[in-house]
Amino acid sequence: MKKKIIYIITTIIIIILGLLSREIKGIPLFMGDIFWAMMVFFILAFIFFNKNSSFIFILSIIITYIIEITQLYHRPWIDNFRKTSIGHILLGQGFLWSDLAAYLAGIIIGYFIKKFIDNKMEESYS
Repeated sequence: MKKKIIYIITTIIIIILGLLSREIKGIPLFMGDIFWAMMVFFILAFIFFNKNSSFIFILSIIITYIIEITQLYHRPWIDNFRKTSIGHILLGQGFLWSDLAAYLAGIIIGYFIKKFIDNKMEESYS
């Protein structure tokens, strides 16, 4: 149960950092994409608590890549949703190949952060 709480706290910290990355001048825009993918990774780590990190890694890639690819789909209803704050955060605005690389980087970072958390939790139980 402690691990799930740490995953939630980590997710909240990542969300804050991701939002701040959009507000602070000089931080490259791709940092927001990295944080977004890390957030997806940790939400999945929380949901699929009993699954191994590799499963969460692969599922995170599938979900983030599908969301990016759906940005190629344009209809008024979904484009209007994308113009809202929540729609922009969840679905993005337009397809970019570079976003796929940023998502992969964020998921890799999330994977190693999770491994670090898991190892520290195991050490504390030893």
